[in-house]
This record gives sequence, C-alpha cells and structure tokens, in this order.
Amino acid sequence: MTAATGAIELYDTTLRDGTQGEHINLSVQDKLLIAQKLDEFGMDYIEGGWPSSNPKDEEFFIKARQLDLKHAKLTSFGSTARLVASVESDPNLLGLLHSETPVITIFGKTWKAHSMKSLGISDKENAELIQRSVAFLKQEGREVFFDAEHFFDGYKDDCDFALTMLRSAVEGGASRLVLCDTNGGALPHEIAQIVAHVLAVTGVPVGIHSHNDGDLAVANSIAAIMAGATHIQGTINGIGERCGNANLISVIPNLMLKLGRTFASVDHLNQLTSLSKFVYEILNMPSNTRAPFVGKSAFAHKGGIHVSAVMKESSLYEHIDPTLVGNHQRVLVSELAGQSNIRYKAQELGITLPDKSELFKNIVHTVKELEHKGYQFDGAEASFELLLQRELGNFKPFFEVLETKVHIESGKDAKNVDQAVLKVKVGEEIEHIAADGDGPVNALDKALRKALLHFYPEIKNIKLVDYKVRVLEEKRGTSARVRVLIASSNGRNTWGTVGVSTNIIEASLLALQDSMNYHLFMVKAPGAVALIPLTT
Repeated sequence: MTAATGAIELYDTTLRDGTQGEHINLSVQDKLLIAQKLDEFGMDYIEGGWPSSNPKDEEFFIKARQLDLKHAKLTSFGSTARLVASVESDPNLLGLLHSETPVITIFGKTWKAHSMKSLGISDKENAELIQRSVAFLKQEGREVFFDAEHFFDGYKDDCDFALTMLRSAVEGGASRLVLCDTNGGALPHEIAQIVAHVLAVTGVPVGIHSHNDGDLAVANSIAAIMAGATHIQGTINGIGERCGNANLISVIPNLMLKLGRTFASVDHLNQLTSLSKFVYEILNMPSNTRAPFVGKSAFAHKGGIHVSAVMKESSLYEHIDPTLVGNHQRVLVSELAGQSNIRYKAQELGITLPDKSELFKNIVHTVKELEHKGYQFDGAEASFELLLQRELGNFKPFFEVLETKVHIESGKDAKNVDQAVLKVKVGEEIEHIAADGDGPVNALDKALRKALLHFYPEIKNIKLVDYKVRVLEEKRGTSARVRVLIASSNGRNTWGTVGVSTNIIEASLLALQDSMNYHLFMVKAPGAVALIPLTT
C-alpha cells in the first residue's frame, strides 16, 4: 500500500513515556514549560501523563488547564478497566475523565500471552474489556485513541487475536488505532507489512508507537507512515524507557525534507534545533552533540578534503541545508586540517588571510604540532584566533608570566584556602602578586586578574564560566598530560581557550592567559572582529 498524501498527526509523549527513561525526572513546572514549547512548535497532541498513577501528573493536568495552547490538544493516558463488571466505576477510567482532557489514550493487551498470563482472562473477556472501556470514555464525550500494547509481537504470535482486539476498540468508538512496538524488536519490513494489513481490515486511521531497543524506532516509524499510517507517536530527543522511544527530532525532518510529507502546524522547521536543546536544558542533561540534524557535530567537517569540497558546494558533504532545521555548518581545526580548513575558519572569524601558500603551510604545521601535543581547538576558537593573529603579525601577548608558585593547604586543620603567587611583566614593569582562592585554579585566576587590573581595567568584568579537564595518555597515570578547556565571559559574549601540560596548574594558567589576551586584543586591536561566542 502506498502512503497517504494528507498531513501526518504528531503525537508527543515526552511528558509521559519519556519520563519513564532512566535518570529522567520532570517537575510539574518543567512539564508545563515543555508542553507550551511543544504547542509553539506545532505538535497536534501532547500526552501529559497518567493521572491515576501519581500525584504529580494529577497536579499537572489541573495546572495545564491554564495553558494557552494555540493548536495542540492535551491528552491523558491510562489503561483499560481492570474488570469487565466494574468499567463505569473503575478508578483509572474515572481519573482519566477527571483530568478533563479532550482526548484520552488507553492501552489494552493485544498479545495473547499477556492477556492470559498477566491478566488471567479469556480472549472474549479481553475483547469485552477493551470495547467497554473505550465505549465508556466515548459516551462521556471524549475522543479516544487506543494504544495496542505489544501489537507487533502479538500479531506475529497470533494474528487473529491481535486483530480481534483492534476490532473491539473500533466497536467501542476508538478514533485511532495506535500500533505499539512495545519491546522495540520489530524490523522495518515487518512494520510496513503489518500496518498495511491492519489498514486493509479495520478502516480506522492507524498510528505507530515505536521503541528503540533495536535502534530502529525512527526507521520503523517512517516505514509505518510509508505503509499508510497517518499518526505518529514519539518523544523529543528519543528519551524514554530502556533504549528510548522514536525520536521525533529525527522523524519530523526525514518525513518533511526527504519524503515531502506535511504536518498540520509545523510551519517553522528551523525551530527544531532549539526545541531539542530546550528539552535537554529542562532535563538538566547535556545535548547529544552527535544527534542527527540538530547536534553540534551534525554538520561539522574536520578532514581537509571534505572542507575543500564543502567550500565549493556544501551539498557534496551535507545531506540537507543545516539552516532548514536551525543548525549551522562548522569547520573544525585539527591535526587532520588542510589549508581549506584554515581558510574557512578564518573567514568564519572575519579574518582576511593573504594568499600566501607558505603562510598556510606554517599555520597547518603549527596546528598539527599542537594537536599532537594534546591541544584541541574545538570549543577553543579564541585560542585558535590568537594563533592566526600571531602568525599574521597582528598579535603579541599583552603580558608575560615570569614565575608561578601555588601553595595548596590540606589536612585536618587546614583552612582549605590555596594561594597563588605570580610575577607578571607588562611592558617594562613587573608585578609580584599573591591571591587566595577556593582551589589552585581559582587562586591563579584571582592572582592574574589582580596583577593585570592596574594596567588593563578592561578585564574587570571577565568571569570564568566553565572549566573542563581531560587527562591525555591515560596509561601514563599521574605523569600524563592534561588538556584544560575554559570558557570566559564578559557578560555579553563567551569565548573558549585551551592549555596543555603535564602540570594541571600550568595547563590552567596557559588557558587563562589566552583568555585575558584574547579579550584585550578584541578591545584594543584596531579593526578587531567581534568576540566569538563559544556556542550559538
């Protein structure tokens, strides 16, 4: 069966199924913020939770009534009734009604082994349980979606049983049959064949709900749509139980940009990257830099041959224009860099390089030598720009650190205050400065600022906002080199610098020196480009 041509329905279950993932926790306020963002993006349905399962979800549905949703319909989730004889008084169904959502999604058993072993009921009883549960909610004026739990496993085990349960949901008044690959073990060709069969025998719009245990949730979701499904469920960034759910951040652009499918209210696909980052931020989780479409590395180019081709025609090494999903192209400077990388990065930084092959050779050689020692310029663009400006003869350090001493206190009676002593030369003057700090790096930072502030009051607003240490050559143990990456900010812009040494104090000081020098160069150098944001 060929895919339908109408708009696909987007059903987001980040707030319910997504929260079942390990290390995932959302407060009521978090869920409200995400729901508002999902509506702004253009989701058709937002599944808010299972109101009868916990007080948090009950509170969410009460507060969600105040949300000003422009398009999305809020949906509550739960199971069929426990007993056929008490459908009208079932606490779960009553809790779903109490949530006051216009749409209710209930799941029921469609794998015979589950109904027999888990519920201990006959086929007929299971079918009646589904039909009457759906009908009860329908009679109360709600639109009802039926999630066919473990449907693909159930279909392969006993096709007749699985289809009978779907027909029972249709008889009860379900407006969508959502086929769930609950164990996440189905393959795309199986999904396509089974979806096509269900559509042929039921006549009700079909949806897909895939889990990612076989790393195929996105592929399976697309296969279902190609087979005729018109409703797709998933989560932002693929969060969810075990290996996660179908990642809508990947499903949506694949369907829109590769297959020409449409969604009712997704008018701004360029908001996709910001939506992904927003949810990660609310979850207090780092973004997946390698995520397709939206990751920081999704359109990053490192090899010199690649960069040379990208500069001529980006589509040669990029499957889409990154701006379509709100991302951007990046060129990395590394030991794999060629002259094309250097030229591209210079253009990105607003630096005009003379067309001298010898200059490029020197820069490429320097970069490769530094990275061999452990330097990394990804996320340390300020250090790279200083390197370029130094090679061009436009930059020389504004100061020189002549001596460094750090005193570290430890022990039962120590005050846990470390001290750094620096001898710093500015022009012909030498400052001998000491400063205390919470740890040696903080003491170094304070001492360096203290020494320079008299000469360069411009540095007073610089703050260290991030500090990362990576041990290189781990097999060398405590004698291994370390790489220190720091991020600094003046309140308006953020920039990154790097230092490498076998001494963590020296590596930190090198990164701090680059940070101060970079800021001073940007402030004082004639025609200097604007400060580089570390992230966009």
